[in-house]
Amino acid sequence: MCGRYVSTRRPQDLVDLFDVTRWDPDQVLEPSWNVAPTDDVWSVLERVEHDTGEVTRQLRPLRWGLVPSWAKSRNVGAKMINARVETVAQKPAYRRAFVKRRCLLPANGFYEWQAVAATETTKARKQPYFISPEDGQVMALAGLYEFWRDPAVADDDPGAWWTTCTIITTEATDAAGRVHPRMPLAIASDGWDAWLDPAYQDTDELRALLGAPAAGHLDSRAVSTAVNNVRNNGPHLLDDFAEDHTDA
Repeated sequence: MCGRYVSTRRPQDLVDLFDVTRWDPDQVLEPSWNVAPTDDVWSVLERVEHDTGEVTRQLRPLRWGLVPSWAKSRNVGAKMINARVETVAQKPAYRRAFVKRRCLLPANGFYEWQAVAATETTKARKQPYFISPEDGQVMALAGLYEFWRDPAVADDDPGAWWTTCTIITTEATDAAGRVHPRMPLAIASDGWDAWLDPAYQDTDELRALLGAPAAGHLDSRAVSTAVNNVRNNGPHLLDDFAEDHTDA
C-alpha cells in the first residue's frame, strides 16, 4: 500500500512543471514530510468549464481517502486511500472515476515499513524506509478523484461538497519490493496528457500508462522512526535511521 508520502514542492513549481492553467493562489497547503490519510494534498487534474466548455488543467487540494458519490458518510474515505490496479476498473467504488476522474498527486517520495524482529539489545519495531527517485525528480503518482455531497449540509453551504482522492497501487518491485509487497503507481511525463484527459476513456490504454515511479529507478533507505507518528513533521523525518533513536 501507500499510506504516507512526502510532498514539499511549492505550488508555483508544480504549476510550471505540470503546465497548469488554473490555480487559486489563495489555496495554500504547507509542505509536508508526513502526508497521511485524510490530509489535504495537492493534485493535478483536468475539468471541463461549465460556462465555456474549455478543458482546464488545475492544481487544487483534495482530501486523501476517496469517498464514492453513493457513500452514506465521508468517514469511509479513511479506508479507501489506495485502489489496487488489479481491480480498479471493476470495483464500484473506483470504476467510474478510473474512466472519467483521474488525477496526478505530486510527491517527493513515499514511505513503507518493514517489520524488524527483536534482538538481545533491541525491541521489535516497524522500520520506516523512504523510497524516492534516484535523480530526485518529482513523482506523479496515479490517482483518482470523486465528488461527494454531504446530505447533512445545506445546498448553499461551502462544505456541502467534498472532493477526495485515492492512489493506485501495484505489486512492489526493485527498492520498494525489498521493503513492502505493494507500492504506488505513477505516470511518466509523456503520459500526463492522456491520463488527465477526461475524454480519454479506453481502460486498457489507461492501464498501459501506469508504471513504477521513476521507471523503477528508486532509492530506498531507512529513516527516522519519528515518521511513525502522524503528528510529527519536518525534514528531520528523512534523517538516516540510527539504532539509538528514541523518537518513535
